[in-house]
Amino acid sequence: MGRGEPGAVIGIDIGTTGVKAILVDPEQGLLAQTTRSNDLLSRRAGWAEADPHQWAAHVDSALAQLGAAAGSRPIAAIATTGMVPAVLPLDADGRPLRPAILQNDARAGAEVQELAEAIDQSALLAATGSVLSQQSVAPTALWLARHEPETWRRARAIVGSYDWLLSSLGAPVHVERNWALESGLFTLAGEEFAPITGAVPGLAERLAPVRRPGEAVGALDSAAARRTGIPAGTPLVVGGADHVLSAYSAGLGELGDWLVKLGGAGDILAVSAEPVSDARFFLDEHPLPGLWLPNGCMATSGSLVRWVQSTLRIADLARMDDEAAARPAAEVLCLPYFLGEKSPLHDADLRGVFAGMHLGHDAVDLYRGALEGIAFGFRHNAETLRERGVRLEHATVTNGGATSLLWKQIHASVLGTPLDTVRDHPGASLGAAFAAGRGVGIFSEWTDPLALVRRGDTIDPVETLLPRYDEAYGLWRELAEVSGATMRALARR
Repeated sequence: MGRGEPGAVIGIDIGTTGVKAILVDPEQGLLAQTTRSNDLLSRRAGWAEADPHQWAAHVDSALAQLGAAAGSRPIAAIATTGMVPAVLPLDADGRPLRPAILQNDARAGAEVQELAEAIDQSALLAATGSVLSQQSVAPTALWLARHEPETWRRARAIVGSYDWLLSSLGAPVHVERNWALESGLFTLAGEEFAPITGAVPGLAERLAPVRRPGEAVGALDSAAARRTGIPAGTPLVVGGADHVLSAYSAGLGELGDWLVKLGGAGDILAVSAEPVSDARFFLDEHPLPGLWLPNGCMATSGSLVRWVQSTLRIADLARMDDEAAARPAAEVLCLPYFLGEKSPLHDADLRGVFAGMHLGHDAVDLYRGALEGIAFGFRHNAETLRERGVRLEHATVTNGGATSLLWKQIHASVLGTPLDTVRDHPGASLGAAFAAGRGVGIFSEWTDPLALVRRGDTIDPVETLLPRYDEAYGLWRELAEVSGATMRALARR
């Protein structure tokens, strides 16, 4: 491990539900962490927004707390990470003109359809690694131009959540490489894709410069120093997309490594030596040079578990796990499409289903069915990646859902593979902290900080459940096929 200037590094994660910040010593690992809750705004049906000023206030207070926790250790660098691709229009002074539009916002459906008909989708996929979808930035920009023309007129740049937060601390306006890639506005080589930017009048002139993870781009300014107590001049480093840095900081660095990320949504990422593009999934660049991360994102995962907990009034999830573990597997099938579905189906009009119930079933069976339904969704994504030749050999499971032994066992059995775990993994904020250290030379290579990742137990599949889950998965896929038309009709109604 190479060492530059001594000191601790800070990683900040701007999440949908909260801001998380951690303090990391390059030799000792995690020293301190803190979180703040974010408010999700939905002023109309299908809208998902957040207040960037709340983000900034949370970041300032978190930095002040971590600066105090550092004591005599100097802060060597700060980096940010967050959801992608959130959309935030900025004025000429770099100030937000409106609330941020989050990646799961569905307001621009008409614009998605319009641009999809005007753009060669196969050319778009080949150039950018993705097709037009609900989370593409061009349709959102077109919606802004039409419905908020004054905002669009005043906008000088369109950036993401974590990019703007770094700018609010003193960095110049920019967008990070994987925000640029997932936006659909830039090619795999990082250049503007003119056919899509030219389809939205004024979009090309509002593109910000693209910067790579680990790139030092500025320094904490005097105003931020007064707000946080951290010295002015502290280096600011580009972090990256939350799912990318979460996978990286979980130790994914070899071909065949893949991650099951049980967050509010469900992410599956695999390491590839090539930029594998497919309309059914997404593509990001790995921080390690020469590697890529083809990946899928399910609309629900932990969010569905929280909904089941709230709806069934489950007070103690640990106790519910114990009861559910004693129930037969796959008695109740659950389609987890309670927010529609992203990959691999990309259908916002799908809806959730519980099927196969009788009067002998109760809340415990529904709870177990939900856990299994999400695992079936991961299996569907894994099969899609394998169909495109992506190697899935060594699996790791992380994030909030990974605290449930039952859910990990279900995933191992449904996926038919052992699942490694990571001890005390704080998620994407750890990857941001590693990027901060890389940006100022504390870590000479991207692989160096992975020595700080602490491996946990391995969860093996339950052999007796493998044929049961194989059969149930086939029925689950059949249920999704036959119920789709009904669910779409209900959504339209």
